[in-house]
Amino acid sequence: MDFSILQNLDVQTLGGIAVAVLAVVIGAVFLFSSKKPKGCLDPENFKEFKLVKRTQLSHNVAKFTFGLPTPTSVLGLPIGQHISCRGKDSQGEEVIKPYTPTTLDSDVGHFELVIKMYPQGRMSHHFREMRVGDCLAVKGPKGRFRYQPGQVRAFGMLAGGSGITPMFQVARAILENPKDRTNVYLIYANVMYEDILLKEELDALSTNYPDRFKVYYVLNQPPEVWNGGVGFVSKEMIEKHCPAPAADVKILRCGPPPMNKAMAAHLDGLGYEPEMQFQF
Repeated sequence: MDFSILQNLDVQTLGGIAVAVLAVVIGAVFLFSSKKPKGCLDPENFKEFKLVKRTQLSHNVAKFTFGLPTPTSVLGLPIGQHISCRGKDSQGEEVIKPYTPTTLDSDVGHFELVIKMYPQGRMSHHFREMRVGDCLAVKGPKGRFRYQPGQVRAFGMLAGGSGITPMFQVARAILENPKDRTNVYLIYANVMYEDILLKEELDALSTNYPDRFKVYYVLNQPPEVWNGGVGFVSKEMIEKHCPAPAADVKILRCGPPPMNKAMAAHLDGLGYEPEMQFQF
């Protein structure tokens, strides 16, 4: 062995490699370990996290990557729960709004938010103005959803617009856990094709887990060539693309209030009991 190569390696380089390897190992085992590292969140107090990367995905959607204290730190967000983010609107008034990261605690050292910024949205203004180096005040975890692997045979998911983020988080956690055999069926509704958030990531889940994850896109204004659903999500779509009512089935829904109301009526009409439904 040529020890001169090792002698020429910079100590900092070796240290960086060691940290990177450790981060990968922790990320790989975190979700499936009984002894999980303590998360960075505080349920009572806001903590600040620095924006380290901003990726524009479309004219009004961006992915914000926030750094955690160390390369091996975890956010500490249970599956299906969300965080409260604090910012200022265009008038300088404080605003607080819930968001669900698209990352899991297996993504160590950082967390990501995919944000759709609406013209009149108060918190949208705060994110629109954020630049790398700025900090976001975050508190959590929040939410009523509790999930344990294998607690149901299948999830049906009804999402609209930015309501996809908690669904994506739950689906990822299920599918990437080799001990969890739960099936996931997603109906995702938007106005136009350009409005579909996380499409590349959802299609990747469909490709990587073809027997356990199905996604059906629905557009109100579809392009000329389109093989998904058209219009609004109907009872017939739910009946065809979601698991039938059963004690070991749960339907999750998250979208604009009118959609949530319509979906609740559809589910009731199809025979899904209240305990089979959950709204984020």
